[in-house]
Amino acid sequence: MAKLKKYNLAGESIGHVEVDDLFIQAEANSQMVKDYIVALRANARQWSASTKTRGEVKHTTKKSQPQKGQGRARHGSLVAPQYRGGGRAFGPRPKFDQHVRINQKERQAAIRALLGEKFRNDKIWVIDSTEMQEPKTKTIANFIDRNQMRGRVLFLGDTEKASFQFGDQEFSFDVSSDRHQPFIRSVRNIPRAEFKLASNISGYDVLVAREIVVTESALAELNQWLNGKE
Repeated sequence: MAKLKKYNLAGESIGHVEVDDLFIQAEANSQMVKDYIVALRANARQWSASTKTRGEVKHTTKKSQPQKGQGRARHGSLVAPQYRGGGRAFGPRPKFDQHVRINQKERQAAIRALLGEKFRNDKIWVIDSTEMQEPKTKTIANFIDRNQMRGRVLFLGDTEKASFQFGDQEFSFDVSSDRHQPFIRSVRNIPRAEFKLASNISGYDVLVAREIVVTESALAELNQWLNGKE
């Protein structure tokens, strides 16, 4: 088990956190990771761009010029693509559902490998908590400056969960909570800083972030989700 330093929001080291070796040593096929990122970006597209063809443009049906006698090419309608305001030739049209299915195990393997690369490059920071009494942008900005973080910074918090007993089985599910709201408001005014719940991250979020700051409880949540730990 590897160890990482744990910090408070003042940027002071307050202990260590043990990290599963499955995170540190995680690797994945580079082509699989690339296909996963490409699929994410493709699924983010709306596919709603639309232009009108000459059959859809409302325009006068009058000929633009006489058919013969002027020595120029023949034109039959002002809705032709060569005229301003005419229809578009070979323009974009709304497409059918272009969603690319992502295999769940491949998704987990890709995120695990991308996080493992961050661990090996010392780009993962662990904090004790994101709970704040009131929003304080200066507190988060000082934390970033004190640790000399450069580039995009991704903060990860744990998800609020609720559980109930049904017979002999216990079920748990995510619930919405305002617990992180002061922290979110503190982060949103800092350029290239973002907050997300650990359960909502994607491989693209991990890839574009230069530094990742995660709470100890969110790290345990990631470990349970990505490595199948109970």
